[in-house]
Amino acid sequence: MNRIFQARITLGQYLFLLLVIGITFWALWTKNIGLALMMVIVLLLSIEKLIHTTYTITGDGSLVLYYGRFMKGKTIPLGDITKVESAYSMSIFGFKLMRCVLVHHNQKTEALMPVKEKEFVELINVKTQKLKS
Repeated sequence: MNRIFQARITLGQYLFLLLVIGITFWALWTKNIGLALMMVIVLLLSIEKLIHTTYTITGDGSLVLYYGRFMKGKTIPLGDITKVESAYSMSIFGFKLMRCVLVHHNQKTEALMPVKEKEFVELINVKTQKLKS
């Protein structure tokens, strides 16, 4: 059975969307159609990626990273995963800004941000333990 986890949307992503919307309205106000069209395309691609990013743990033993219709996804076999850990990507003045899950596999690392982070890490650990034993 497949288990699908939605991606978390961070404050920085919301601020990026507001910035692009502001530039789009400014470009339309000043009748700069080329810039406005480019910003609308960036806005549509960004919203598509934010809404449709999912992490699926399949029943056949793989982790599927799906980033929307316009971005290329990845499939990682659970047997290749060596370590899964929760981490913070950045801190300023001792405040942790972004939490993420680091998935280490084949000398590579993927930084994922699922909504149910603890459940995601536990499920991957259980599935990888079953595959290794």
